[in-house]
Amino acid sequence: MSSILVIDDKDTMREMLSKTLESEGYEVETARDGEVGLEKAKEKRYDLVLADLKLPKMDGLEVLSSLKEQDPEMSVIMMTAYGTIESAVEAMKQGAFDFLTKPFDTDHLSVLIKRALENRRLLAENILLREELTHHLGYAEIIGKCEKMKEVSRLIQKVAPSDTTVLLLGESGTGKELFGRAIHSLSLRKKAPYVAINCAAIPRELLENELFGSERGAYTGAVARKMGKFEIAEGGTVFLDEVGDLDIALQAKLLRVLQDRTFERLGGTKTLSVNVRLIAASNTDLKKAIEKKQFREDLYYRLSVFPITIPPLRERREDIPDLAEYFVKKYCAEMKKSKKTLSKEALALLDKYHWPGNVRELENTIERAIILCEGKRILPEHLAIRIPSPNEIRLREGAGLKEVGQYAQAEAERALIVRVLNQVRGNKRKAAQALKIDYTTLFEKIKRYGIDA
Repeated sequence: MSSILVIDDKDTMREMLSKTLESEGYEVETARDGEVGLEKAKEKRYDLVLADLKLPKMDGLEVLSSLKEQDPEMSVIMMTAYGTIESAVEAMKQGAFDFLTKPFDTDHLSVLIKRALENRRLLAENILLREELTHHLGYAEIIGKCEKMKEVSRLIQKVAPSDTTVLLLGESGTGKELFGRAIHSLSLRKKAPYVAINCAAIPRELLENELFGSERGAYTGAVARKMGKFEIAEGGTVFLDEVGDLDIALQAKLLRVLQDRTFERLGGTKTLSVNVRLIAASNTDLKKAIEKKQFREDLYYRLSVFPITIPPLRERREDIPDLAEYFVKKYCAEMKKSKKTLSKEALALLDKYHWPGNVRELENTIERAIILCEGKRILPEHLAIRIPSPNEIRLREGAGLKEVGQYAQAEAERALIVRVLNQVRGNKRKAAQALKIDYTTLFEKIKRYGIDA
Protein backbone atom coordinates (compact mmCIF):
# COMPACT_ATOMS: atom_id res chain seq x y z
CA MET A 1 0.00 0.00 0.00
CA SER A 2 1.50 3.36 -1.09
CA SER A 3 1.70 6.07 1.57
CA ILE A 4 0.85 9.72 0.90
CA LEU A 5 1.43 12.80 3.06
CA VAL A 6 -0.93 15.77 2.51
CA ILE A 7 0.33 19.17 3.69
CA ASP A 8 -2.35 21.88 3.61
CA ASP A 9 -3.48 24.53 6.10
CA LYS A 10 -7.17 24.16 5.18
CA ASP A 11 -9.02 21.58 7.30
CA THR A 12 -11.62 20.94 4.60
CA MET A 13 -8.97 20.32 1.94
CA ARG A 14 -7.05 17.90 4.15
CA GLU A 15 -10.25 16.03 5.01
CA MET A 16 -11.40 15.86 1.38
CA LEU A 17 -8.05 14.60 0.12
CA SER A 18 -7.78 12.04 2.93
CA LYS A 19 -11.19 10.53 2.18
CA THR A 20 -10.63 10.55 -1.58
CA LEU A 21 -7.18 8.95 -1.45
CA GLU A 22 -8.07 6.42 1.25
CA SER A 23 -11.04 5.29 -0.83
CA GLU A 24 -8.54 4.54 -3.62
CA GLY A 25 -6.50 2.31 -1.32
CA TYR A 26 -3.72 4.68 -0.25
CA GLU A 27 -2.47 5.14 3.29
CA VAL A 28 -2.85 8.86 4.01
CA GLU A 29 -1.47 11.14 6.73
CA THR A 30 -1.91 14.90 6.95
CA ALA A 31 -0.11 17.97 8.29
CA ARG A 32 -1.51 21.47 8.83
CA ASP A 33 1.73 23.32 7.99
CA GLY A 34 5.17 22.80 6.51
CA GLU A 35 7.00 22.34 9.80
CA VAL A 36 4.67 19.54 10.94
CA GLY A 37 4.89 17.96 7.49
CA LEU A 38 8.70 17.96 7.51
CA GLU A 39 8.76 16.41 10.97
CA LYS A 40 6.49 13.61 9.77
CA ALA A 41 8.65 13.10 6.68
CA LYS A 42 11.71 12.72 8.93
CA GLU A 43 9.99 10.01 10.97
CA LYS A 44 8.61 8.07 8.02
CA ARG A 45 9.38 7.66 4.34
CA TYR A 46 6.36 8.50 2.17
CA ASP A 47 5.89 7.42 -1.42
CA LEU A 48 4.33 10.77 -2.34
CA VAL A 49 3.75 14.22 -0.82
CA LEU A 50 0.94 16.61 -1.80
CA ALA A 51 1.86 20.10 -0.56
CA ASP A 52 0.12 23.46 -0.84
CA LEU A 53 2.24 26.32 -2.17
CA LYS A 54 0.96 28.88 0.39
CA LEU A 55 1.48 27.55 3.90
CA PRO A 56 1.88 29.20 7.30
CA LYS A 57 5.37 29.39 8.93
CA MET A 58 7.17 28.29 5.74
CA ASP A 59 5.93 28.33 2.14
CA GLY A 60 5.50 25.33 -0.09
CA LEU A 61 8.72 25.90 -2.06
CA GLU A 62 10.73 25.81 1.17
CA VAL A 63 8.93 22.60 2.13
CA LEU A 64 9.65 21.15 -1.33
CA SER A 65 13.34 22.04 -1.05
CA SER A 66 13.62 20.45 2.42
CA LEU A 67 11.76 17.30 1.32
CA LYS A 68 14.07 16.81 -1.67
CA GLU A 69 17.07 17.37 0.59
CA GLN A 70 15.84 14.60 2.91
CA ASP A 71 15.03 12.24 0.03
CA PRO A 72 16.09 13.25 -3.51
CA GLU A 73 13.80 10.58 -4.99
CA MET A 74 10.72 11.84 -3.15
CA SER A 75 7.77 12.48 -5.47
CA VAL A 76 6.13 15.84 -4.63
CA ILE A 77 3.05 17.37 -6.25
CA MET A 78 2.47 21.07 -5.48
CA MET A 79 -1.04 22.55 -5.13
CA THR A 80 -2.13 26.19 -5.10
CA ALA A 81 -5.12 28.43 -5.55
CA TYR A 82 -2.78 31.13 -6.76
CA GLY A 83 -1.27 29.27 -9.66
CA THR A 84 1.05 31.17 -11.94
CA ILE A 85 3.43 29.99 -14.61
CA GLU A 86 6.31 31.40 -12.57
CA SER A 87 5.33 29.38 -9.50
CA ALA A 88 4.95 26.21 -11.56
CA VAL A 89 8.34 26.69 -13.24
CA GLU A 90 10.07 27.35 -9.90
CA ALA A 91 8.46 24.29 -8.30
CA MET A 92 9.52 22.09 -11.23
CA LYS A 93 13.06 23.50 -11.06
CA GLN A 94 13.26 22.49 -7.41
CA GLY A 95 12.23 18.95 -8.24
CA ALA A 96 8.43 18.84 -8.01
CA PHE A 97 6.90 16.02 -10.05
CA ASP A 98 3.99 18.20 -11.18
CA PHE A 99 1.82 21.21 -10.30
CA LEU A 100 -1.95 21.46 -9.63
CA THR A 101 -4.09 24.58 -9.55
CA LYS A 102 -7.06 24.61 -7.17
CA PRO A 103 -9.88 23.81 -7.62
CA PHE A 104 -8.89 20.60 -9.39
CA ASP A 105 -10.73 17.51 -10.54
CA THR A 106 -10.11 14.52 -8.24
CA ASP A 107 -9.97 12.18 -11.25
CA HIS A 108 -7.13 14.28 -12.66
CA LEU A 109 -5.39 14.17 -9.27
CA SER A 110 -5.78 10.39 -9.17
CA VAL A 111 -4.14 10.01 -12.59
CA LEU A 112 -1.33 12.36 -11.57
CA ILE A 113 -0.67 10.41 -8.37
CA LYS A 114 -0.53 7.12 -10.27
CA ARG A 115 1.97 8.65 -12.70
CA ALA A 116 4.10 9.98 -9.83
CA LEU A 117 4.13 6.61 -8.05
CA GLU A 118 4.95 4.82 -11.30
CA ASN A 119 7.82 7.27 -11.85
CA ARG A 120 9.15 6.48 -8.37
CA ARG A 121 8.93 2.76 -9.13
CA LEU A 122 10.85 3.27 -12.38
CA LEU A 123 13.57 5.17 -10.53
CA ALA A 124 13.97 2.23 -8.17
CA GLU A 125 13.94 -0.17 -11.12
CA ASN A 126 16.66 1.84 -12.88
CA ILE A 127 18.86 1.50 -9.82
CA LEU A 128 18.35 -2.27 -9.97
CA LEU A 129 19.06 -2.33 -13.69
CA ARG A 130 22.41 -0.63 -13.13
CA GLU A 131 23.23 -3.52 -10.83
CA GLU A 132 21.91 -6.25 -13.14
CA LEU A 133 23.80 -9.39 -13.98
CA THR A 134 26.35 -8.68 -16.69
CA HIS A 135 28.04 -12.05 -17.04
CA HIS A 136 27.49 -15.74 -16.26
CA LEU A 137 28.71 -15.30 -12.69
CA GLY A 138 25.54 -13.49 -11.93
CA TYR A 139 26.13 -9.95 -10.75
CA ALA A 140 28.04 -6.85 -11.78
CA GLU A 141 29.92 -6.60 -8.50
CA ILE A 142 30.34 -10.32 -7.85
CA ILE A 143 33.78 -11.23 -9.08
CA GLY A 144 35.05 -14.80 -8.99
CA LYS A 145 36.46 -17.43 -11.29
CA CYS A 146 37.31 -20.13 -8.76
CA GLU A 147 35.19 -23.29 -8.72
CA LYS A 148 33.64 -22.48 -5.33
CA MET A 149 32.36 -19.13 -6.59
CA LYS A 150 31.09 -20.67 -9.81
CA GLU A 151 29.12 -23.18 -7.74
CA VAL A 152 27.66 -20.37 -5.61
CA SER A 153 26.63 -18.57 -8.80
CA ARG A 154 24.94 -21.71 -10.15
CA LEU A 155 22.99 -22.16 -6.93
CA ILE A 156 21.87 -18.53 -6.95
CA GLN A 157 20.63 -18.77 -10.52
CA LYS A 158 18.68 -21.95 -9.71
CA VAL A 159 16.94 -20.65 -6.58
CA ALA A 160 16.34 -17.02 -7.62
CA PRO A 161 13.22 -17.51 -9.82
CA SER A 162 11.35 -19.29 -6.99
CA ASP A 163 10.00 -17.83 -3.74
CA THR A 164 12.06 -20.24 -1.64
CA THR A 165 13.59 -18.86 1.54
CA VAL A 166 17.39 -18.70 1.23
CA LEU A 167 19.97 -18.79 4.04
CA LEU A 168 23.36 -17.31 3.11
CA LEU A 169 26.17 -18.52 5.35
CA GLY A 170 29.70 -17.20 5.52
CA GLU A 171 32.18 -15.18 7.50
CA SER A 172 31.83 -11.44 7.99
CA GLY A 173 32.94 -9.50 4.92
CA THR A 174 32.33 -12.23 2.33
CA GLY A 175 29.60 -10.19 0.61
CA LYS A 176 26.42 -11.96 1.72
CA GLU A 177 24.21 -8.93 1.08
CA LEU A 178 25.63 -8.61 -2.43
CA PHE A 179 24.49 -12.18 -3.10
CA GLY A 180 21.11 -11.39 -1.52
CA ARG A 181 20.67 -8.52 -3.98
CA ALA A 182 21.68 -10.81 -6.84
CA ILE A 183 18.96 -13.30 -5.88
CA HIS A 184 16.37 -10.51 -5.75
CA SER A 185 17.48 -9.07 -9.11
CA LEU A 186 17.09 -12.48 -10.76
CA SER A 187 13.71 -13.16 -9.17
CA LEU A 188 10.17 -12.43 -10.34
CA ARG A 189 10.02 -9.82 -7.55
CA LYS A 190 12.84 -7.70 -9.01
CA LYS A 191 10.51 -4.77 -9.78
CA ALA A 192 9.31 -4.65 -6.15
CA PRO A 193 11.35 -3.31 -3.20
CA TYR A 194 14.47 -4.97 -1.83
CA VAL A 195 14.77 -4.03 1.85
CA ALA A 196 17.87 -4.97 3.84
CA ILE A 197 18.27 -4.74 7.60
CA ASN A 198 21.19 -5.72 9.82
CA CYS A 199 19.85 -7.42 12.94
CA ALA A 200 23.14 -6.89 14.78
CA ALA A 201 23.36 -3.16 14.05
CA ILE A 202 20.10 -2.17 15.77
CA PRO A 203 19.52 -2.44 19.53
CA ARG A 204 17.19 -5.33 20.33
CA GLU A 205 14.55 -3.09 21.88
CA LEU A 206 14.29 -1.10 18.61
CA LEU A 207 14.55 -3.96 16.13
CA GLU A 208 10.93 -5.09 16.50
CA ASN A 209 9.82 -1.56 15.62
CA GLU A 210 12.10 -1.56 12.56
CA LEU A 211 10.91 -4.94 11.32
CA PHE A 212 7.19 -4.82 12.06
CA GLY A 213 6.42 -1.14 12.64
CA SER A 214 4.42 0.40 15.47
CA GLU A 215 1.13 2.11 16.20
CA ARG A 216 0.84 5.61 17.55
CA GLY A 217 1.37 5.60 21.33
CA ALA A 218 3.02 2.14 21.31
CA TYR A 219 5.93 3.60 23.27
CA THR A 220 7.15 6.97 24.52
CA GLY A 221 7.77 9.18 21.51
CA ALA A 222 5.61 7.16 19.11
CA VAL A 223 3.54 10.12 17.88
CA ALA A 224 2.57 8.49 14.59
CA ARG A 225 2.14 5.08 13.03
CA LYS A 226 5.39 3.71 11.64
CA MET A 227 5.60 1.17 8.86
CA GLY A 228 8.05 -1.67 9.40
CA LYS A 229 10.43 -3.15 6.86
CA PHE A 230 8.05 -6.03 6.07
CA GLU A 231 5.29 -3.59 5.08
CA ILE A 232 7.67 -1.43 3.07
CA ALA A 233 8.90 -4.49 1.15
CA GLU A 234 5.38 -5.63 0.18
CA GLY A 235 5.64 -7.74 -2.96
CA GLY A 236 9.43 -7.72 -2.80
CA THR A 237 12.28 -9.15 -0.75
CA VAL A 238 13.43 -8.68 2.85
CA PHE A 239 17.11 -9.39 3.53
CA LEU A 240 17.87 -10.08 7.21
CA ASP A 241 21.60 -9.88 7.83
CA GLU A 242 23.07 -11.50 10.96
CA VAL A 243 19.77 -13.24 11.70
CA GLY A 244 21.49 -15.17 14.50
CA ASP A 245 21.47 -11.97 16.58
CA LEU A 246 17.66 -11.87 16.69
CA ASP A 247 16.15 -11.92 20.18
CA ILE A 248 14.25 -15.14 21.00
CA ALA A 249 10.93 -13.25 21.22
CA LEU A 250 11.51 -11.72 17.78
CA GLN A 251 12.42 -15.13 16.41
CA ALA A 252 8.92 -16.32 17.29
CA LYS A 253 7.39 -13.37 15.46
CA LEU A 254 9.59 -13.98 12.42
CA LEU A 255 8.58 -17.65 12.43
CA ARG A 256 4.94 -16.59 12.25
CA VAL A 257 5.69 -14.41 9.21
CA LEU A 258 7.30 -17.38 7.49
CA GLN A 259 4.46 -19.76 8.40
CA ASP A 260 1.36 -17.60 8.04
CA ARG A 261 2.58 -14.42 6.29
CA THR A 262 0.99 -12.37 9.08
CA PHE A 263 2.13 -10.12 11.94
CA GLU A 264 1.00 -7.23 14.17
CA ARG A 265 2.63 -3.85 14.55
CA LEU A 266 4.16 -3.02 17.92
CA GLY A 267 1.29 -1.85 20.15
CA GLY A 268 -1.30 -2.94 17.60
CA THR A 269 -4.07 -5.53 17.62
CA LYS A 270 -4.86 -5.69 13.91
CA THR A 271 -3.35 -8.68 12.09
CA LEU A 272 -1.63 -7.64 8.87
CA SER A 273 -0.89 -9.87 5.91
CA VAL A 274 2.35 -9.54 3.98
CA ASN A 275 3.65 -10.91 0.70
CA VAL A 276 7.45 -10.93 0.80
CA ARG A 277 10.31 -13.29 0.11
CA LEU A 278 12.84 -13.70 2.91
CA ILE A 279 16.58 -14.04 2.45
CA ALA A 280 18.56 -14.44 5.68
CA ALA A 281 22.29 -14.36 6.33
CA SER A 282 24.51 -15.32 9.24
CA ASN A 283 28.23 -15.41 10.03
CA THR A 284 27.67 -17.54 13.12
CA ASP A 285 27.05 -21.27 13.51
CA LEU A 286 23.27 -21.38 13.97
CA LYS A 287 23.33 -25.09 14.87
CA LYS A 288 25.60 -24.32 17.83
CA ALA A 289 23.25 -21.46 18.76
CA ILE A 290 20.39 -23.99 18.77
CA GLU A 291 22.35 -26.22 21.14
CA LYS A 292 22.87 -23.26 23.47
CA LYS A 293 19.13 -22.43 23.31
CA GLN A 294 19.94 -19.10 21.67
CA PHE A 295 18.20 -19.85 18.37
CA ARG A 296 14.92 -21.62 17.66
CA GLU A 297 15.31 -24.94 15.88
CA ASP A 298 11.96 -24.60 14.08
CA LEU A 299 12.97 -21.16 12.76
CA TYR A 300 16.33 -22.52 11.59
CA TYR A 301 14.63 -25.19 9.47
CA ARG A 302 12.25 -22.59 8.03
CA LEU A 303 15.17 -20.33 7.10
CA SER A 304 17.52 -22.99 5.77
CA VAL A 305 15.28 -24.39 3.07
CA PHE A 306 18.04 -23.54 0.58
CA PRO A 307 21.36 -22.81 2.33
CA ILE A 308 24.29 -21.36 0.36
CA THR A 309 27.75 -21.04 1.89
CA ILE A 310 29.91 -18.16 0.64
CA PRO A 311 33.62 -19.11 0.78
CA PRO A 312 36.06 -16.86 2.68
CA LEU A 313 38.62 -14.96 0.62
CA ARG A 314 41.51 -17.17 1.79
CA GLU A 315 39.79 -20.12 0.07
CA ARG A 316 39.49 -18.29 -3.26
CA ARG A 317 42.93 -16.72 -3.61
CA GLU A 318 42.82 -16.91 -7.40
CA ASP A 319 40.10 -14.22 -7.26
CA ILE A 320 42.23 -11.74 -5.27
CA PRO A 321 43.94 -10.07 -8.30
CA ASP A 322 40.60 -9.49 -10.08
CA LEU A 323 38.92 -8.19 -6.92
CA ALA A 324 41.86 -5.91 -6.14
CA GLU A 325 41.87 -4.54 -9.70
CA TYR A 326 38.13 -3.90 -9.50
CA PHE A 327 38.54 -1.91 -6.27
CA VAL A 328 41.50 0.03 -7.70
CA LYS A 329 39.37 1.17 -10.65
CA LYS A 330 36.41 1.91 -8.38
CA TYR A 331 38.28 4.14 -5.95
CA CYS A 332 40.39 5.86 -8.60
CA ALA A 333 37.12 6.90 -10.25
CA GLU A 334 35.45 7.91 -6.96
CA MET A 335 38.46 9.96 -5.80
CA LYS A 336 39.03 11.37 -9.32
CA LYS A 337 42.61 10.08 -9.35
CA SER A 338 44.64 9.05 -12.38
CA LYS A 339 44.79 5.39 -13.38
CA LYS A 340 46.87 3.24 -11.01
CA THR A 341 48.06 -0.36 -11.17
CA LEU A 342 49.17 -2.85 -8.54
CA SER A 343 52.86 -3.72 -8.61
CA LYS A 344 53.95 -7.38 -8.67
CA GLU A 345 55.25 -6.98 -5.12
CA ALA A 346 51.89 -5.59 -3.95
CA LEU A 347 49.99 -8.45 -5.60
CA ALA A 348 52.34 -10.97 -3.99
CA LEU A 349 51.68 -9.42 -0.57
CA LEU A 350 47.92 -9.52 -1.16
CA ASP A 351 48.22 -13.22 -2.02
CA LYS A 352 50.23 -14.05 1.13
CA TYR A 353 47.92 -12.25 3.57
CA HIS A 354 45.26 -14.37 5.35
CA TRP A 355 42.38 -11.83 5.06
CA PRO A 356 40.40 -12.36 8.27
CA GLY A 357 38.06 -9.55 7.19
CA ASN A 358 37.56 -11.12 3.73
CA VAL A 359 36.48 -9.05 0.72
CA ARG A 360 35.45 -6.10 2.88
CA GLU A 361 38.95 -5.91 4.36
CA LEU A 362 40.49 -6.14 0.88
CA GLU A 363 38.27 -3.27 -0.29
CA ASN A 364 39.25 -1.13 2.70
CA THR A 365 42.93 -1.94 2.11
CA ILE A 366 42.75 -0.87 -1.55
CA GLU A 367 40.81 2.30 -0.71
CA ARG A 368 43.53 3.30 1.75
CA ALA A 369 46.24 2.47 -0.78
CA ILE A 370 44.63 4.73 -3.40
CA ILE A 371 44.70 7.59 -0.89
CA LEU A 372 48.36 7.00 0.01
CA CYS A 373 49.71 6.28 -3.49
CA GLU A 374 50.95 9.41 -5.26
CA GLY A 375 52.39 7.67 -8.32
CA LYS A 376 51.00 5.28 -10.90
CA ARG A 377 52.02 2.03 -9.18
CA ILE A 378 50.68 0.78 -5.86
CA LEU A 379 53.55 -0.60 -3.78
CA PRO A 380 53.52 -2.89 -0.71
CA GLU A 381 54.06 0.06 1.64
CA HIS A 382 50.77 1.58 0.45
CA LEU A 383 48.81 -1.52 1.52
CA ALA A 384 49.51 -1.35 5.27
CA ILE A 385 49.58 -5.17 5.49
CA ARG A 386 52.00 -7.06 7.66
CA ILE A 387 52.53 -10.82 7.47
CA PRO A 388 53.32 -12.28 10.94
CA SER A 389 56.70 -14.00 11.14
CA PRO A 390 57.01 -17.53 12.59
CA ASN A 391 58.66 -16.03 15.67
CA GLU A 392 55.46 -14.12 16.43
CA ILE A 393 53.45 -17.31 16.89
CA ARG A 394 54.07 -17.86 20.58
CA LEU A 395 52.57 -21.29 21.26
CA ARG A 396 53.63 -23.86 23.81
CA GLU A 397 55.87 -26.72 22.72
CA GLY A 398 53.91 -29.59 21.19
CA ALA A 399 50.71 -27.62 20.61
CA GLY A 400 48.11 -29.54 18.62
CA LEU A 401 46.36 -28.47 15.41
CA LYS A 402 43.21 -27.42 17.27
CA GLU A 403 45.22 -25.18 19.62
CA VAL A 404 47.10 -23.65 16.68
CA GLY A 405 43.79 -22.93 14.96
CA GLN A 406 42.28 -21.34 18.06
CA TYR A 407 45.38 -19.20 18.53
CA ALA A 408 45.36 -18.08 14.88
CA GLN A 409 41.68 -17.21 15.10
CA ALA A 410 42.20 -15.19 18.28
CA GLU A 411 45.13 -13.30 16.74
CA ALA A 412 43.13 -12.58 13.59
CA GLU A 413 40.13 -11.38 15.64
CA ARG A 414 42.30 -9.14 17.78
CA ALA A 415 44.02 -7.60 14.75
CA LEU A 416 40.71 -6.93 12.99
CA ILE A 417 39.11 -5.36 16.09
CA VAL A 418 42.14 -3.09 16.61
CA ARG A 419 42.08 -2.02 12.95
CA VAL A 420 38.35 -1.28 12.94
CA LEU A 421 38.55 0.62 16.26
CA ASN A 422 41.30 2.76 14.74
CA GLN A 423 39.19 3.40 11.65
CA VAL A 424 36.18 4.58 13.70
CA ARG A 425 38.34 6.52 16.20
CA GLY A 426 37.48 4.26 19.11
CA ASN A 427 33.68 4.44 18.69
CA LYS A 428 32.68 0.98 19.97
CA ARG A 429 29.10 1.14 18.67
CA LYS A 430 30.29 1.94 15.14
CA ALA A 431 32.97 -0.72 15.45
CA ALA A 432 30.36 -3.32 16.46
CA GLN A 433 28.26 -2.37 13.42
CA ALA A 434 31.26 -2.67 11.09
CA LEU A 435 32.23 -6.04 12.59
CA LYS A 436 28.60 -7.20 12.49
CA ILE A 437 28.53 -8.27 16.13
CA ASP A 438 26.52 -6.82 18.99
CA TYR A 439 27.98 -4.24 21.36
CA THR A 440 28.20 -6.67 24.29
CA THR A 441 30.18 -9.22 22.27
CA LEU A 442 32.62 -6.53 21.14
CA PHE A 443 33.08 -5.30 24.72
CA GLU A 444 33.81 -8.87 25.89
CA LYS A 445 36.38 -9.42 23.13
CA ILE A 446 38.10 -6.08 23.86
CA LYS A 447 38.41 -7.14 27.48
CA ARG A 448 39.53 -10.70 26.63
CA TYR A 449 42.24 -9.58 24.20
CA GLY A 450 43.44 -6.70 26.39
CA ILE A 451 42.83 -4.11 23.68
CA ASP A 452 43.29 -0.47 24.64
CA ALA A 453 40.09 0.97 23.16
